[in-house]
Amino acid sequence: MQGVLTGFGVVGVVIVVGMLLAHVGIADAKGQRLFARVSFMVATPALVATMLAEADLRALFTHHLGASIGSVALVSVIWLVLGRWVWKRSLPDLVIGTFASSYVNAANLGLPIAAYVIGDVTAVLPMLLTQVLFLQPLGLTVLDLTLARERREKLTPLTVLTRPFRNPITVGAIIGVLLAVTAIELPVVINDSLGLLGDLAVPMNLIAFGMSLRLSPRPGRGEPITQVGTIVILKLIVQPLIGYLLAAHVWHLGPAEVLAVTVIAGLPSAQNVFVIAATYNRALVLARDTVFWTTIGSIASMFVMAVLLH
Repeated sequence: MQGVLTGFGVVGVVIVVGMLLAHVGIADAKGQRLFARVSFMVATPALVATMLAEADLRALFTHHLGASIGSVALVSVIWLVLGRWVWKRSLPDLVIGTFASSYVNAANLGLPIAAYVIGDVTAVLPMLLTQVLFLQPLGLTVLDLTLARERREKLTPLTVLTRPFRNPITVGAIIGVLLAVTAIELPVVINDSLGLLGDLAVPMNLIAFGMSLRLSPRPGRGEPITQVGTIVILKLIVQPLIGYLLAAHVWHLGPAEVLAVTVIAGLPSAQNVFVIAATYNRALVLARDTVFWTTIGSIASMFVMAVLLH
């Protein structure tokens, strides 16, 4: 567990740096939005492209993919039902809430946890690729179309069909998949430039998140605690429980695979959720609070899952 705690510690330190930048006045709310927007428009697409270009896409079709997708889908449906018919949230808020309750932090926390808890870093790839290739593009398309309708933009069938291809993260994912499938090697200058830009994504996300903790209402004061608490429970308890039940009793996977599905499904909400919320200026505090509380709570939940399932 020392490696897992180290991973959480590194994340915490960078978040504190963002808080300090805001506290001493080096960055204000505009600076926070700038960090989030640069990450969304440049750094994250570059990271997604380079990550997928180097990934083995056959990992999408491993035997525990169905259990991982099932845990995401069922938790998303639970939140959508509660958010729409109980709390009357708007469609953009529902998208952000869906991301917060089911989009796991597979990149900067998932990889070390897969290495130290599961003992196999490739175990995180099915969930990671599923999120980048399917969950995220679908949610971003809904956000883009909803905001276009609010701005009273004319939406033709061609506009709707091409909207996903105008989102930078989706474009990055498409480029990465094409590079992986075709095995094309980019010129060194372009490849290294993409890698350098991609390296900015995680620290920029964490710094922007830290700024929001200092500049926005403190966690627990900006959104109804019932809604934030529900998403935290869905993320840290319900999603891994569903993953476990599907892996063990529907797909009848072995102990090691059941552990992998359960632990990966129980990862905290990704910082990308906050960056997306900040970029679209929707449900920002909801995203920030759920990322904050799930990250803290996942330290205990990861330990419990590892002990029970090892």
